Amino acid sequence: MEHDLTKGNITIGLLKFAWPLMLGNLLQQAYNLADTYIVGQYVGNNALAAVGSSYTLMTFLTSVLIGLCMGSAAYFAIQYGRQCFDTLKKAFSLAFVLILVLTLFITLFVYWQIDLILALLQIPSAIIPLMKDYLLIIFGGILAVFIYNYFANLLRSIGDSFTPLIFLAFSAIVNIVLDLWFILGFKMGVSGAALATVIAQYLSSIGIAVYFWSRFAVYRFKLRNIEWDRSIIKQLANYSLFTCMQQSIMNLGILAVQGLVNSFGISVMTAFSAAVKIDSLAYMPVQDFGNAFSTFVAQNFGAQKTKRIKQGINSALITVSVFCLLLSSLIFILAEDLLKIFINGQENEIISIGAAYLRIEGSFYLLIGILFMLYGYYRAIARPAMSLILTVISLGTRVLLAYVLSSLPLLNTNGIWLAVPIGWFLADLYGIVYYLKTKRLIY
Repeated sequence: MEHDLTKGNITIGLLKFAWPLMLGNLLQQAYNLADTYIVGQYVGNNALAAVGSSYTLMTFLTSVLIGLCMGSAAYFAIQYGRQCFDTLKKAFSLAFVLILVLTLFITLFVYWQIDLILALLQIPSAIIPLMKDYLLIIFGGILAVFIYNYFANLLRSIGDSFTPLIFLAFSAIVNIVLDLWFILGFKMGVSGAALATVIAQYLSSIGIAVYFWSRFAVYRFKLRNIEWDRSIIKQLANYSLFTCMQQSIMNLGILAVQGLVNSFGISVMTAFSAAVKIDSLAYMPVQDFGNAFSTFVAQNFGAQKTKRIKQGINSALITVSVFCLLLSSLIFILAEDLLKIFINGQENEIISIGAAYLRIEGSFYLLIGILFMLYGYYRAIARPAMSLILTVISLGTRVLLAYVLSSLPLLNTNGIWLAVPIGWFLADLYGIVYYLKTKRLIY
C-alpha cells in the first residue's frame, strides 16, 4: 500500500511507516540469530565463532548492494514526492540492471578469492574448515539479498513498508524450521545453517519480486525496453555510490575490528559473535527509524515542503531519544541473561567478555540513534556525500582507537568496545554543526 508522507500528522505518519521497517529488520536478523542459537547450543563454540565471523564478512559484502539499493530509493522517493512517474519508472529499470551486474561480479569474486579472504581475516586454524564450509554455501545467497533489498527499498520509496515485512516474516519462519531440520535432523552442522539461510533468502526475494510485478503494473518494466537516460544514471550514481561507499566503509571498519577481535583468540571471538548479534538487534529499530525518516524527508524535499521537514526533525529526535534511553537501560541490566541465550551458562569467561561489550556500547545508543538520523537526512536532501563523511569519522575513529586502546594492558579488549561510542560522538558532533551552519542554504 502506497503512503504519502507529505501529508497528515508527522509523528503518527513516521511511526506508522517505520514500524514495519523495524519489525522487518528484526525478522531479517532472525536469519543469523537462528543460526547463532542453534549452532551455539548444538554444534559448539568453534562453530559459533565460525558462523559469527562469517556474518561480519557477509554483512560487509552485502552492504555494497544494500547501500546501492538504499541510495536509489532516496532518488525514487524524491521523484515520487514530485509526482514524476515516468522518470520513476525509468529509474527503477536502470537501477535494477546496474546493481544486478555488480551483484553477479561480487558473487564470482568471493568464490574465486575465498582463501585470500579467510587469510586477511586472521581466522584461527581451528576455525578455517568450518568457516569455509559455511561461506561456500552462504555466498550463494548474495543474489537473493540484492533482489529482496532492491524491491523492498523500491516499495518503501513509494510509501509501502508493510509488504516487505510479510515476505520477511515468512522466510524467517522457514529459516528457523530448516535450521532445526538440517542441523538437528540431518546433522549437517554449519553447512545446514548456511543452506537454511540461503533457501529462506531466495523465498523472500522471489516472493517480493513477483508481488511487485503483479501489483504495480504502472511501474512494471521490461529489460528489453530499458532507456539508457544519462541524466537519470548520473543522478542515481550520485545517490547510490555515496550511500554504497558509506555502507561499505561502515562494514569495512567493522570487518577490520573483527580481524583485531580474532587475534585475541576463540573465547573473545565467541563472545563478540554472540554480543554483536544482540547489539545489532538492539539498535536495529532505531536504524530503521532513521531509514523511515529519510523517506519522509526525501518525499517532502521533492514536494518542497521545507517547513514540514523541520517539524519532522524535531518529532523524530524526541522519538529516537526516548527509545534509545529505554533500550540502553534494558541492555545494561540484562546483558548476561541475553548472552546466555546463545552461550552455555557455564562459560563464565565468554559471558563476562560479552557483557562488557554490551554494557559499554549499550550505554551510548542515543549517539548512534542521532547518527542514523543524520545519515538519513543528508541522503534525502541530495547530499549523500555528508553521510559518507560522517561514516569515515565514526569508523575511522573506531578502528584507530580500537587498535590503540586494546594495546593498553589496563583496557585490553575493553579498549575495542570503548572506541565505538567515541566514534559515534565525533560523527554526531560534526553532522550537527554542519546542519546548523548550512540549513538556511538547504532550505
